[in-house]
Amino acid sequence: MQRRQFLATTISLGAAPLLAQTGATNTNPAPKAEPGPVWHDPKTWGVEGRICGDAVRERWYDRLPADAKPKVTEPVWSLSRHSAGMAVRFRTNSPVIHVRYKLLLDTLAMPHMPATGASGVDLYAKAPDGKWRWVAVNKPASKDISTVMIRGISEEEREWMMYLPLFNCVDSLEIGVKEGSTFQGLAPRTEKQAIFYGTSITHGACASRPGMTHVAILGRRLDIPTVNLGFSGNGKMDAAVGDFLVQTDPAVFVIDCLPNMSPADITARTIPLVKQLRAKHPATPILLVENRRHTQSWIDSSLQTLNTAKQAAMKAEFDKLKSEGIGNLHYLHGDALLGDDSDGATDGSHPNDLGFFRQANAFEPVLRKILKL
Repeated sequence: MQRRQFLATTISLGAAPLLAQTGATNTNPAPKAEPGPVWHDPKTWGVEGRICGDAVRERWYDRLPADAKPKVTEPVWSLSRHSAGMAVRFRTNSPVIHVRYKLLLDTLAMPHMPATGASGVDLYAKAPDGKWRWVAVNKPASKDISTVMIRGISEEEREWMMYLPLFNCVDSLEIGVKEGSTFQGLAPRTEKQAIFYGTSITHGACASRPGMTHVAILGRRLDIPTVNLGFSGNGKMDAAVGDFLVQTDPAVFVIDCLPNMSPADITARTIPLVKQLRAKHPATPILLVENRRHTQSWIDSSLQTLNTAKQAAMKAEFDKLKSEGIGNLHYLHGDALLGDDSDGATDGSHPNDLGFFRQANAFEPVLRKILKL
C-alpha cells in the first residue's frame, strides 16, 4: 500500500513540469461582454391598481393617497403601502426581460407564504390567442434585487404585464430590455376599475405568486383593470376607507370583509357602508361577498358555527337593504368559495393557489352578469 501511494504521488508531481514544457497557451479570444440592459422606469407611464390615481402619495407605489394617513387606522395605512394588486404593462420585442427593484420591508416571506408571493414580481405575456399566459416569477433573497426574468425568447413584439409584490413595499422599480429593442410603456387603462375591498384574503395571502390572487385572475379573465384594497386583518367595512372608495368611479364595488368581522360588526357596519357608497354612486353595482368557510370547519364545530353566524348576519343586512329599495345590489354566497374538499386553503383560512382559482371561478359568472360582459 505504501509503495502504491508513493508511485501515485510521483506521477502526479511529475505531470506539472511536463505540461509546463509544452508551452501551450489559450489562443481563443475572450468572449465579448454582452451589453447591459436599457432600463425603463414605470413612473414615466404609470401603474395599474391604485385609486385616486393623480392624488399626491407619500411613496409612488402606495395604494392609498397621502391624505389617507391621518384618516384611516394606522394598520390600514401601513398595509396600504404594500403594492398588492399593482401591475405594470409594457410592449417590447426584447429577447430578454430584466427587472431591478428595491423593497422597504426586511421580511421577504411569511411562515405560511413564500417570498415569491410576498415580495416577488410576477411576469405574464399576452399569447397569440389574446390570453394572458404566465412566464416567470423571481425568487427574492434580499431587499435590493436585480435579475433576469426570462431570456432567449423570440424577438417579436409582445404585450407584457408584471404584477408587483403582495406583502412588501416597493421603493423603486425598473424594467430592462436588450439594447436596440423596441419598448413602449403602456399607460393604465381608462376603463372603469373593479375595486375589491377586503381582508388578507383579498390582499393575497397565501398566493405563491402575485398573479395568482383571485383579484388578479379575474382582471385577466375579464380584461378589466382591478384595484386590490385588501388590508390583512383590517378589512372591517371602515367608514374612513369608504371615504376613499367614494372618490373613485368604478365599474363595481366588491365588498369582501367578513373574515375580519364578527357577526355583530357585520350587523353594525354593512348597511352604513352600502349607504355611504350609494350616497355618491347611486347606480354603481355593489357586490357583497359572504364569508368563506374555513376548510377544516367540517370537523371543527366552533368554526362551523362562526361561519354560519357571519353568513346569516350578512344575508339579513342584504335583505334589509333590498327591502329599502337599494338597487343594483348583489350577493355572492360563500360556501363554495374554497371548494368542498378542504384542499383550498394553506392554513384553513387563507387560500392556496387552488383556493384562489376556485374563488375566481365563483366570482367570474357573477361579475360577468353584473358588468354585462
